[in-house]
Amino acid sequence: MSQMNEISALMRELEQELGRCTKCGMCQSVCPLFEQTRVETDVARGKLTLMDGLLNGIFDDPIGTKQRLDKCLLCGSCATHCPRDIHVPELIIKARGIMAGYVKLPWVKKIIFRRMLARPDVFDKWVQRASKLQDFFLNDRDDATQTASLKLVSPLITDRRIPAMPPLPFRERHTDLTAGLKNTGPTVAFFTGCLIDKIYPNVGRASIKALRHHNAQIVIPKNQGCCGIPALAAGETQTVSTLIERHVDLFTKQPFDYLVTSCATCASTIKKLWPAIYSGPRRDTEMRLAEFSEKTMDITQFLTGVMGVGPSNDHEKNTDAPHTDAPHTDAQNTGAGGQTQKTVAYHDPCHLAKSLGIRKEPRDLIAACPGYELKEMENSDKCCGMGGSFNLSHYELSSRIGKLKQETIEATNCHTVATSCPACMIQISDMLSKKPTGIYVKHPVELYAEGIDP
Repeated sequence: MSQMNEISALMRELEQELGRCTKCGMCQSVCPLFEQTRVETDVARGKLTLMDGLLNGIFDDPIGTKQRLDKCLLCGSCATHCPRDIHVPELIIKARGIMAGYVKLPWVKKIIFRRMLARPDVFDKWVQRASKLQDFFLNDRDDATQTASLKLVSPLITDRRIPAMPPLPFRERHTDLTAGLKNTGPTVAFFTGCLIDKIYPNVGRASIKALRHHNAQIVIPKNQGCCGIPALAAGETQTVSTLIERHVDLFTKQPFDYLVTSCATCASTIKKLWPAIYSGPRRDTEMRLAEFSEKTMDITQFLTGVMGVGPSNDHEKNTDAPHTDAPHTDAQNTGAGGQTQKTVAYHDPCHLAKSLGIRKEPRDLIAACPGYELKEMENSDKCCGMGGSFNLSHYELSSRIGKLKQETIEATNCHTVATSCPACMIQISDMLSKKPTGIYVKHPVELYAEGIDP
């Protein structure tokens, strides 16, 4: 059997879903990538046509087809607005996995995924080494966004501004079962995620502070790794299955009521993609994934939905507690009692709003933060252009999409822009810091934790 015939045979598992597309073009009107390129293969309808062509053996260029399938943000805008409810990102991910068996990954990606990402201990060591050397390569730091430019010219970095890594990752401050042992509330297993652990530990610490405040018993298993979305997006299913098995083993050592994460992408991946994608041999893992999916919650969803935090419940915060951010006077209002209110704009991460339907909860959490006032931005759920590895492979396109988000944020004249996804925080910080704007970039749980007494 020829290579293309083999691919066609494997694509049969997607045939039923592919046949449901009526080519109506609704996806064109909402795709952030198509808005920039106007290329048919960049939109969901075009990609489904490509997959259908593979299924029916029409194409004989697997490399070119894979390149077109890889050019996607996986933001889910198409799926959210699809009248036939076709889960396009999941189909694209499955197709990429099939194609990866025939169009081999570059050796660099193989090393990163199989020898580093799949082995958190090795990955952590490399990140630690990089953090110690970063001062030699970064300069021109921006206090508001915590980003810096690279001293050396690099094709990968180009003109992007990147967040500096903190001296200590989150995992070195909170280990195993040390958090909230005296609490008597529900048991929360906290999934850290790579970016919170290594780039935004303040988000992790704020999350633990909020969970402790609400009496949760917190379990933080040691040796956690990545949720696997970078490998999954590249079609590297072997690494993803290894990471899924690892985390199922880690998190089932002790019973938990909820699996909570402060990363929108991790929440979406664990809840939706792990059960759909897992292809390993272990039946026990496959059976546990349904339980993991059911119990997984975003931190804002848990605090508002389970713990009852909201506009009418200020969790007995000290409303006079000072905020440590430098003043941004143009974005301050005077609230009830003469208290200064800082305006917050909220960006809806695609993986939270579109994939999981979580939109109200982050806003309710912000509304429970004395000293802050939410101001809606236009198109708050429009993709910021990050797309994980898309940002690395197509930075120019990513920046064009990101600039639109930057403009809508600035139009609110806000003091802070909040978002529930660390990857979105990186993209938005990069865009805002190039001017710079003086706008702070925070996670909603950071704002909420500010007023909790130490």
